Amino acid sequence: MKYLHYIITLALALTVGIAKAGEGMWIPMLLQYNEKEMQEMGMRITADDIYSINHSSLKDAIVLFGGGCTGELVSDQGLLLTNHHCGYDYIQKHSSVEHDYLTNGFWAMNRGEELPCPGLSVIFLREMRDVTAQVLEGISIDMPEDERQAKIDENMKKIIAELEKETTYKVSIKPYFLGNEYYVLFNETYTDVRLVGCPPSNIGKFGGDTDNWVWPRHTGDFSVFRVYADKDGHPAAYHKDNVPYKPAKHLEISLKGAEEGDFAFVFGYPARTNEYLPAVAVDQEANVIDPVMVDLRGKVLDIYNRYQEQDPKVRIQYASKHAGIGNGWKKWMGVTEGINHFHGVEKKQAYEKGFYNWAMQSRSRYMYVNLLRDFERNYQELKPYQLAYTYVAEAGLRIELVSFASRFARLAEVDKDTPQDKVDQMVANLKTSVASFFKDYYEPIDRDVAKMLLGEYLKAQPADFRPAFLNDIKDVDEYVEKLFDKTMFTDEAKVTALLDNFKAKDAKKLANDPAMKVYQSLIGFYRDEVYDHISSINKDNDRLRRIYMKGQMEMQPDKRLFPDANFTLRVTYGKVEGFKPQDGKTFRHFTTLEGIMEKENPDIYDYVVEPRLKELYNKKDYGRYADKDGSMHVAFTASVHTTGGNSGSPILNADGQLLGLNFDRCWEGTMSDLIYDPDICRNISVDIRYVLFIIDKFAGASHLIEEMTIVE
Repeated sequence: MKYLHYIITLALALTVGIAKAGEGMWIPMLLQYNEKEMQEMGMRITADDIYSINHSSLKDAIVLFGGGCTGELVSDQGLLLTNHHCGYDYIQKHSSVEHDYLTNGFWAMNRGEELPCPGLSVIFLREMRDVTAQVLEGISIDMPEDERQAKIDENMKKIIAELEKETTYKVSIKPYFLGNEYYVLFNETYTDVRLVGCPPSNIGKFGGDTDNWVWPRHTGDFSVFRVYADKDGHPAAYHKDNVPYKPAKHLEISLKGAEEGDFAFVFGYPARTNEYLPAVAVDQEANVIDPVMVDLRGKVLDIYNRYQEQDPKVRIQYASKHAGIGNGWKKWMGVTEGINHFHGVEKKQAYEKGFYNWAMQSRSRYMYVNLLRDFERNYQELKPYQLAYTYVAEAGLRIELVSFASRFARLAEVDKDTPQDKVDQMVANLKTSVASFFKDYYEPIDRDVAKMLLGEYLKAQPADFRPAFLNDIKDVDEYVEKLFDKTMFTDEAKVTALLDNFKAKDAKKLANDPAMKVYQSLIGFYRDEVYDHISSINKDNDRLRRIYMKGQMEMQPDKRLFPDANFTLRVTYGKVEGFKPQDGKTFRHFTTLEGIMEKENPDIYDYVVEPRLKELYNKKDYGRYADKDGSMHVAFTASVHTTGGNSGSPILNADGQLLGLNFDRCWEGTMSDLIYDPDICRNISVDIRYVLFIIDKFAGASHLIEEMTIVE
């Protein structure tokens, strides 16, 4: 079975249908099987230049940034680029009304001015190995699922223990192809990462939620950090004596730009895709669950907007929250629209008909015959429980007061028999949490959000299938006012005072707090009525999906299949190109600074143009960063398969040089996590020349440019 999905002859590759260029999230250590196609598309480097454990390669410049994005090293002094929205939480944490780095930007003009970011880390992949045979040793096809997983866990634990004897790296094993293959990863984590610079939000978030997921984009979505190490280059906690990390490889930067038809590839950490879901699952996600989340989050954002527009302090407090909620809100709208416009469910149903016919052709394929029927049964059973979970998460725990109270749930359960050191540790952790929560909390917003969400919850979910506290509500507004007036969790002084003198007997005060009771009702309903059903059904679905994936691999032995994204390093590739999302509408592949000036609206925060940027535009003072046509390019599109987690990923040219930073997908193609359409799915990147222009000409931070290796 090893490499079955990759091993094809060159002749067969030319004649048999394979994954279309642009589609696919490929494992770097197996990239030699894609090398010929990539070079035929225009790539001038080798797979070994991209991933190698024998010498430095591009992989040594790529990091998992903050656990949710990608970053890349662009100097031999640990200088790192990622998206503005990836660094947003850390920019926000350093911001205040007096030092509003979100609004005004921030630039460290020397190393001493760089800002530490507690809690931020970057992870380097040092090596991958195929351990499928070892992990699946002793596994039989008819083994009960719990027994199968227990054996796999046992095997993985043994493999990791052996490998840890030979390395100082963190060792982990990840499943690929839904558990049909397994690879071990050797990672190294650096925890001293400092903020070096970021543009004002009117550059880094230009267009805001209105432009999010939409092309054409004019967003300078980048921020700059630096990785530090001890004097020997090893990971170390923050210390003033740490030195800039010297990577084995940093990216060269191209000023040639991205031309229509150029080969390009993205190297990063895509988070989650589900390309191999059955039709019934896609339909449920796109047309049942996503619309609920879109509706609820949209109403929350309306409330946030109203308050943020009135008060600069509130705007800063809720900037990161707004961005986090808004990103999913708009994406899920696009998923539903894209799936239905693309007829994605119908196309999957047609594919499944072919799969069923193939399975019926041989007795050896009997295990696949009833898969689709079983999926249909499971997802119909799952539907009400998945909706119930969605309302618990989006209409219950979305209320900040309730979510904050949940942090104290364990402390509310302590008693006189609980060891004091355990109590002290919980209290110490919560004290840090309290300060962080109240720094960015505005009670009037939360009251209005609670009234809206609880009202929606009551309307949408049946009385016999929702948390008990909801059935006691006669008037939502009155209930919420009493809840917020009586709870301690809206008062920082009360919460702090309780923690400062906490004794086991005080646990009752926490347990009896009305906000805690709401949380316990929510979580009790989820635990008693929802969780076991979802867990059981999903466990069976995981089994079915693994078998379905195995069947698809057997049905298409000459087709290179790629594993779904799982937050491990991948290479995706395609062409720089525009697209035609609908009849009569065609987009070119790039945008320019002129478009920013056309969108300018001083009355709308998201479309305010910085005076300095306008001055540079009027003078056409672009320096060496202008395109050959004389304009300042801002962003560009390509047919490269990306998803969440690819934010901040480098998009590279045929020579492996940096062209830009991936930051988004086009609205019409957001369904690409489920179904990829090469005609309309486009990733969006900020042009590296615009990044350098902002750093150099706008911010005057030319010392950062001097660190980089720039190819004219």
